[in-house]
Amino acid sequence: MKSLSPRRIEQLMGFLVPTYSRMPQLPSVNSIPGRIDFCYDAQPRDIMPSKQKPIGVLHIINGEHFSGAERVQQLLGKRLPDECVDPYFACLKQGKFRQNCGLEEERVFIEPMRSRLDWQCISRITSLAHELQVEVLHAHTPRSAMVANVVAGKLDLPWVFHVHSPTARDSTRMLLNRVNDLVERASLLSCNHIITVSKSLRREMLRRGYDRSRLTCVPNGVPSQEPIDPFSRINQEHWRLGMVALVRPRKGIEVLLDALARTLTSHPNISLDVIGPFETPEYEQSVNKLVDSLGVRDNVRFLGFTNNVPEAMRNLDAMVLPSLFGEGMPMVVLEALALGVPVIATKVEGTPEIVRDGIEGLLAKPGCAASISAKIAQMVQSRSEWSRMSTRAYDRHQEKFSDEQMAKRSAAVYRKLIDPVS
Repeated sequence: MKSLSPRRIEQLMGFLVPTYSRMPQLPSVNSIPGRIDFCYDAQPRDIMPSKQKPIGVLHIINGEHFSGAERVQQLLGKRLPDECVDPYFACLKQGKFRQNCGLEEERVFIEPMRSRLDWQCISRITSLAHELQVEVLHAHTPRSAMVANVVAGKLDLPWVFHVHSPTARDSTRMLLNRVNDLVERASLLSCNHIITVSKSLRREMLRRGYDRSRLTCVPNGVPSQEPIDPFSRINQEHWRLGMVALVRPRKGIEVLLDALARTLTSHPNISLDVIGPFETPEYEQSVNKLVDSLGVRDNVRFLGFTNNVPEAMRNLDAMVLPSLFGEGMPMVVLEALALGVPVIATKVEGTPEIVRDGIEGLLAKPGCAASISAKIAQMVQSRSEWSRMSTRAYDRHQEKFSDEQMAKRSAAVYRKLIDPVS
């Protein structure tokens, strides 16, 4: 898509996204001493004074599903109070977030938005933010960015946008991608700061013209888990693979099923558990037809949605994520590492920032069944090498991707926005 200037975007989207000239004259986060330009090799140090005033933050989210981005939101809801932040959540859609997040009821509000022109919803969220006396708004999707833009303008609040995946490549529906991309670009004209979950997404936002002083990379993180015992499986002949996802076209399950069929001809002791719901019943039917046509029905189980991903992963020998595109920093890969479960994944956006080929797992070409099949075959050749990968996977999570670090770094962004000289 041809590059659009900020002025042209504003003209195109003005009827959807009112813009405001009220931008607070705060020093940018990375333009002051001790800037918070995080990377994976640097541990957060001295980013929170010992005595602080609690910050109220309203997260504006879609709330329809409970998958990767929602897991980030859930964990921020659980961990931010440790950083003297009071998190609240406004869901723009009825869905699974409130049912499964495990947060206190008084922290999660349902404010259904019937369409992008539902100004009554925006008015309700403005009243909610005012009643809660929040000091920062935090949006997580293009739709919620549009809402945050308007609410922040009305209440004169700073707001943060969280980039979980590349909006322009978030789905296989190109028209929807374009609309969401335009809404996001127009909304971000007034955004105070942008958090990206990976270095690859930060580079993408820089290519789009956003100033580096407005960007902070806060890698996703997940809680520590009791790791699997790889040595108890050292003589086990059967290999149980698992795909954990909201199953939709960009996740690449068709490619994985093709790869599985290829691998079974030489390695018959492999099965695949598909953990997670399908995006639509129609897509579920088409995938089941493919399973039958490939002749792998006896080797594949569809287990459906779970709100306890770590427990569902515990019996796996490897977690497979065959995504075609659109991965910022996949939470399921981090959750596999936290358990010491090696990963087979495609080289898509932020995934190689987590898994190093041949160390914590194996990386394949996206969209290539032959490449994924070769990596599966390589994984199942040696239990000894698999056990070493398991140990290194667990260590990788402990060193780089904890939920405590994610919360600390997010809280640091909030504090620099409301008190830049602290």
